[in-house]
Amino acid sequence: MQLGHKSIAVLVIALAGAIAGAYTMGRKANPDGPVQLPPTVAAGEQMPAGATTAAPGNVQAPAGHPPVVDGGAPPTEGKVQVDPTARFVHFRVGSRNVKDILAEGDVVWVGTSGGVIRYNTRTDEYKLFDTRAGLLSNGVFHVSRLDGKLAVGTYGGGLSLLDEKTGSWESYNIPDGLGDAFVYDVLKTKAGDVWIATWSGVNRIRGGKLADRSSWELHTVESTKGGLPNDWVYGLAEGKDGTVWLATEGGLARWVGGKWDNWNHAKGQGAPYELVKDDLTFKNDPSKVSTHHARQKQEMGLQGIDTAYNPNYIVSIVADPDGTVWIGTWGGGLAHFDGKQFRNYTTKDGLPGNHVFMLHRSRNGDMWVGTNAGLARRQGDKFVEKLTTNEGLFSNTVFSMDTGADGSLWVGSFGGVTHLARR
Repeated sequence: MQLGHKSIAVLVIALAGAIAGAYTMGRKANPDGPVQLPPTVAAGEQMPAGATTAAPGNVQAPAGHPPVVDGGAPPTEGKVQVDPTARFVHFRVGSRNVKDILAEGDVVWVGTSGGVIRYNTRTDEYKLFDTRAGLLSNGVFHVSRLDGKLAVGTYGGGLSLLDEKTGSWESYNIPDGLGDAFVYDVLKTKAGDVWIATWSGVNRIRGGKLADRSSWELHTVESTKGGLPNDWVYGLAEGKDGTVWLATEGGLARWVGGKWDNWNHAKGQGAPYELVKDDLTFKNDPSKVSTHHARQKQEMGLQGIDTAYNPNYIVSIVADPDGTVWIGTWGGGLAHFDGKQFRNYTTKDGLPGNHVFMLHRSRNGDMWVGTNAGLARRQGDKFVEKLTTNEGLFSNTVFSMDTGADGSLWVGSFGGVTHLARR
C-alpha cells in the first residue's frame, strides 16, 4: 500500500467530540473552559466541533497505579460526515487515550478513557456509553465480545457486560470475586473458562459461570507460590492445547492444566539495555513519579537506569497456533518465545520503536506491531511495512488496533482513531 500524506485527502472528524475532556495523566489540563482542539487544519480537513470539559471523576486508583480519568461530557450521541473516497480518516476523541478497538461488521467499538463509543460505519452515527449509561467507571481499557454481550474492562469499575437488546448493564466487581476493580483484559478459552486480568492478580471462572460465585478462582503471586511473577496482569492469550499465556509487569507466565511457570529478562525476555539505550526516544521513567514502579525497578536490578526501560514489563501479547507467543515490552522491543528461548527484535531489526504497546493478528494472518514510533506490519521474518503520521496515522504512539471486515485498519492513539483504507 502506498500512502502519501501530501496527496491524499484527509478528513478529521470529532467522533465523540462529545467526550473530549481536559484530563491528561489524571490532571485537569484546561480548568477554565472547553477544550480547544487545534485551530488549524490541513487542506481537505474539516474543523471538528468544540467539546465540553469533562467533570472530575471520583474513582481512585491503587497506590502506584496509572492515574484514572473519569467523567463524561454531553452529547452522548450524534452523527458525523465521512468522505468515503478518503484513503484515511481521523476521528478525534479529545484528550483521551484509545486503549482498545473492536470492529464487528458495520460497527466499531472504541474504548477510551472517557467511555466506550459505538460507531456505525454505514450510517455514520455514534453513541457514547459512560457512567450516565450504566458503566461504573468511564476509564475503559478493554472491549471484547463475551457470550453475545459487549464486555468492557474499566479503571475502577470492574467488568461490565452490555446487553444491546435491552440496553442494560451487568457489572462484576470485587464483592463478586473479581481480583480488582481495574480490569485490563478478558479471555474466553476454547474450554469455556473465562479469564480476567486485573491489577491484583488474574481470575479464572470455571466454565464461564460468572453468576456462580463458587466458580471464581483468583490467582496471585502468593497463591501460585511465585508461579505468577507479578500481580499486575496486563494481557491474556490462549495458545496451543489450552495453554493460557499471561503478560505481567514482572514477566511472562504460562498456565497449563493448573501448573504455572514463568520467564523474565534474566531468562532472555527483552533486549538488553546496552543494545537499545541509544534508541529509547520515549524517555519518561515511571519510577520517578510512582513508588510502585520505583520498587519494581529496584527488585529487578534496574535502579541504575533512569529512562523508560523495563524489559520485564509486558504491555501486549499474541499467541500463535504453533505454540509460540509474541510479547511487547516496555523499552526492550518485541520478543518471540518458542517455549525454550527468546528472540528479541528492536529498532535495529526494523521495529519502529522499542516500546511495544500493541500486537494484533489481522484476519489474513499478518501481525501488526504498535509502538511509540509508529505501526509496523510483520510478514515472515521481516517488518515489511511501516506507518507513521506521514502515512496517515493520527499519532505515532499506537495503543490499539483492529481490522475491519474489508481489511481496513482502525488504529487508536492518544486523542484519536485513524481509519486506514487498504487498496
